[in-house]
Amino acid sequence: MADEWGEGTAGLLLWDTPPLTRAEPRKDAKTPGDSRGKGKRAREARTHRPATDKPVARILVDMPQAHLDRPFDYLVPEKLAVQARPGARVRVRFAGMLIDGFLIERADDSDHQGTLRYLERVLSAEPVLTAEIAGLARAVADRYAGTLADVLRLAVPQRHAATEAETAPSAAPGWAGPDLLPRPDPGPWARYPAGPSFLAAVAAGRPARAAWTALPGAAWPDEIARAAVTAASAGRGAVIVVPDARDLARVDEALAALVPPPNPLLPSAGPGYVTLTADLGPAERYRRWLAALRGETRIVAGTRAAMFAPVRDLGLVVLWDDGDDLHAEPRAPYPNAREVLALRAHRAGAAALIGGFARTAEMTRLVRSGWARHLGPDRQTLRALAPLVKPAADEGDLGRDGAAMTARLPALALRTARQALAAGPVLVQVPRRGYLAAIACARCRLPARCTRQPGTAAARDQGTQCNGPLRLAGPDATPDCRWCGALATDAGGWHCQGCGHDKLRAVVTGAARTAEELGRAFPGVKVRTSGGDLVLPRVPSQPALVIATPGAEPLADYAAALLLDGWALLSLPSLRAGEETLRRWLAAAALVRPGGTVLVHADAALAATQALVRWDPVTFAERDLAERAELGFPPAVRMAAVTGESTAVASVIKGIGPAFEVLGPVPLDQPPSASQAADEVRALIRARRGDGAALAKALQAAQAGRSARKEGGGARVQLDPPDLL
Repeated sequence: MADEWGEGTAGLLLWDTPPLTRAEPRKDAKTPGDSRGKGKRAREARTHRPATDKPVARILVDMPQAHLDRPFDYLVPEKLAVQARPGARVRVRFAGMLIDGFLIERADDSDHQGTLRYLERVLSAEPVLTAEIAGLARAVADRYAGTLADVLRLAVPQRHAATEAETAPSAAPGWAGPDLLPRPDPGPWARYPAGPSFLAAVAAGRPARAAWTALPGAAWPDEIARAAVTAASAGRGAVIVVPDARDLARVDEALAALVPPPNPLLPSAGPGYVTLTADLGPAERYRRWLAALRGETRIVAGTRAAMFAPVRDLGLVVLWDDGDDLHAEPRAPYPNAREVLALRAHRAGAAALIGGFARTAEMTRLVRSGWARHLGPDRQTLRALAPLVKPAADEGDLGRDGAAMTARLPALALRTARQALAAGPVLVQVPRRGYLAAIACARCRLPARCTRQPGTAAARDQGTQCNGPLRLAGPDATPDCRWCGALATDAGGWHCQGCGHDKLRAVVTGAARTAEELGRAFPGVKVRTSGGDLVLPRVPSQPALVIATPGAEPLADYAAALLLDGWALLSLPSLRAGEETLRRWLAAAALVRPGGTVLVHADAALAATQALVRWDPVTFAERDLAERAELGFPPAVRMAAVTGESTAVASVIKGIGPAFEVLGPVPLDQPPSASQAADEVRALIRARRGDGAALAKALQAAQAGRSARKEGGGARVQLDPPDLL
């Protein structure tokens, strides 16, 4: 298997991204302030002298306008010649204002024909923007039709001057970095046929790229830690990205078991690894980020923001649970950690380990293209470690219990829970939080809607109403609107708009109501809930019913799991409904001990249910990708969503030209918002996979043109949006 992880696919370029080139300033470009501030420049000429070596600094100014997305040339005064290093934070005068920026490079001359201004100051001589991260940020901006300044705001944290000063590098000039870590044994990787050979490729520095389908159980943090330490043992860096703080805590624990603590007697000894979390505070977070920047540590683990961690000599990137929506950045240009890490591994010639219990269509595409290879268990090992999965109602149960298919808690589920409670805790996964997440008229079954008049004058003039879905927060609560929060009694009490009836019934039952029902069904059994603002990290391995929403399941050695209301997940209006449902089911089922029982309350004939029963996410993902390719859906094609005021969206569509397929624009279908424009629309733009770079470039040019013309109205451009509906 050693040749399987060789360099045969290292040259494939799968992100439609051209090789990175420096954005050269236009020869006819005007330096900001050419037509004003002549007295200021005259004084600068009398008081400043340019540096003798490479006097021109190319600066990327921190400006959001798309037409300013290029470096600008400035002169380096002689007094700042030593401090003005590539990667340093600087301040320059731009259009009459003092603006922060990054010094990209130093040069001997400039293409600009006019007079150059001097740098105002160097905020910090610390080269916080490395060449690798600068190139990656440019590639990410080009892929997502964004600006480099927006990406750098995500990649480089805000400066914390006190921390920067107190943690100044103390190593000798010839210091080569921390001592090499001992290479760990394969451990749980030995359970995978290609696991040891993948680790050998990582240790040898080969660009092995794995689409990882993890075995069920709690060993995945240890497997990630061993892969990262293997890279560090060869003197290479590793970046680990997980969805949330709970997963990061588990990876932190696994790394601590493999990485020895730093020697306090050696002043230059850095930590063996660092974790980056949002709750560290700006000082501690910046301190750990600087440790990676200065080469004091080779392993960085964190959530989404860690994808840009400036580790040196990158040898491995790891992404766990790549289908989790937490990996999608909600700020412009909206990159996804999976795409960023894959692009980073490709550019750096590093290995990649991307996957989870499930498989996404995007990773399946990478496997089909040859960039990544499947890394998973054989069927014999999987059968030994996976629980027994079956639908909550089969033909035999229907013969004994005619309501087994329609009942929310069929008799088989209750019997399974009762038997499993004698051996340990039972997990009950409920898709929705709250008590009754959706309610309807008790007579005609029409969904209950809010009748409150919205606050905007335009909506009142049109005689419209909120129409948001009503819910019930508790057994004695008054129904309220999930959109605007208004109580159903605010307008004289709720009445069905279809038949006038004033009684309600449950449509979607939440976790709180489920806990109440199970508490009555199992008197004397402890009931725990996890979800929303109260997420339990662990529960004891003692008999108890644990009701949790997807993603909030506490760690425990569960004897059984009940996956309720599968229809609520599968019926979501999303292209990824099946993929997301299977991912959540597998994550919950993986917590059940080998030989335990998992009951899924869903139609046994559905593809997602069959994939769970067979524990075969790979075949499901391959079928899903084939269907998307046939229908022209991502990731088989590249798509962009343009959202904003109708005039702005029309301007963007006009700016990209007729080369791409435009769907829409159509009015937005979402809850009313005080900040939402009355005529806000959305258009989808589709391009063939090979034309993805051209689409991104055209959208960049369209946005730059609007910015240069100072057109009013906002238009948000998002390539590869996580959801098209």
